[in-house]
Amino acid sequence: MKHIYTSVDIGSDSIKVVVCELYQNKLNLLAASSKEAKGIKKGLITNGEEAVSSIRSALAEVEGILGIPIHRVIVSVPAYFAEYSIVKGAIAIDPNRGVVTANDIEQVCTQAITSKPLENREFVTMLPVDFKVDDKVGIKDPTNIEGSSLSVRGVLVSTPKKNVYSVLSVFDSLGVEVVDITTNSIGDMYAFRSRDTDTKIGTIINIGSETTTVSLYNKGIIVKSSIIPMGGKNIDNDICYMYKTDAKTSKKLKHHFALAHKRNANTGDTYEISTSLDKSLKINQFEVSEIVSSRLEEILNLVKKELNILTSKQIDYMIITGGTSNMVDIEYIAAEVLGRNVSIGSIRLLGIRDNKYSSCVGNIVHFISQLKLKGQNYSMIENEEASKLATVRKTSVESSHESMLGKLYGYFFSEQ
Repeated sequence: MKHIYTSVDIGSDSIKVVVCELYQNKLNLLAASSKEAKGIKKGLITNGEEAVSSIRSALAEVEGILGIPIHRVIVSVPAYFAEYSIVKGAIAIDPNRGVVTANDIEQVCTQAITSKPLENREFVTMLPVDFKVDDKVGIKDPTNIEGSSLSVRGVLVSTPKKNVYSVLSVFDSLGVEVVDITTNSIGDMYAFRSRDTDTKIGTIINIGSETTTVSLYNKGIIVKSSIIPMGGKNIDNDICYMYKTDAKTSKKLKHHFALAHKRNANTGDTYEISTSLDKSLKINQFEVSEIVSSRLEEILNLVKKELNILTSKQIDYMIITGGTSNMVDIEYIAAEVLGRNVSIGSIRLLGIRDNKYSSCVGNIVHFISQLKLKGQNYSMIENEEASKLATVRKTSVESSHESMLGKLYGYFFSEQ
């Protein structure tokens, strides 16, 4: 059985689709697509028909690459007004067995979920913090441990119902089944998770197109998040305004010419553009980098203020991700504003080394880890369809010792 998973990230600027296979404990990319998003503003669906068209286009591209249709997906829902509640559950273990099974784990997690009434809100997921078997505490995976009782402590994630239903209705109209929902804050953690993040308090900052999400984690579990209504599009607008140019040109300048910090910008390096006044304008790298770094500094200062609101505890690590984090020299402006314990995320999956895919890839990792914990064997593609795919070869898998995903799979679970 091939273990193939599809993840969809609905962003304000683009729809990202990633299809991966879990092969020999590594995540192997089969296909990826990023298409312009329409009908979506600040992560929320504002026009259902336009959103359907955008998602259909992104799915069609990966279907063309794979040669098979996509019928099932994991999808992220907006984290606006998300709540994170501590929940607990406990069950008795069948004395005839005397050991914890995957079925017991599923039952105790279900009990924890149902212990929290959700009025006008929708359940997204439950993240187990730890398990207890009799008097043995702090267990991450209790499978096959002997005992008479099993309890769990976890974080239940919920959002307003409209955040979930608006997304589900779009996929329903496409005839695509949503097998799991999550938030990008969870995906980001699973994209960069390590032994280090599992023992400390930290934050992941996702600078998207129209919003910047600040998520706080305690030992790898999300506990709070906040959304700042600013992102990469504000930088585009600044460039448009300063040089009287169009959005397409401003994006090109941001991604291919400007630097995120002016320290390495060159006044002698120039780029010629056309303005809205039908004039040619030659701009230098230092000037446009100054515009970019000024807006980034503002965004990161807002992040800093938000973190002071989210927690009074010391933050041990900060990871910046999202499409804007791909900019050259962003680490310098980040260190100036946020300090030395900040780093730029790096998606080390062969074929998509681009941080705009971090949530999409991480949501697959999260889904597989949940399957593993519950002892479930599942693929989003039927065997007859999977047989049409080319056989994955070991050489196609990212095998570098620096591969974060490789480390993750080697640490958390192994293929059965």
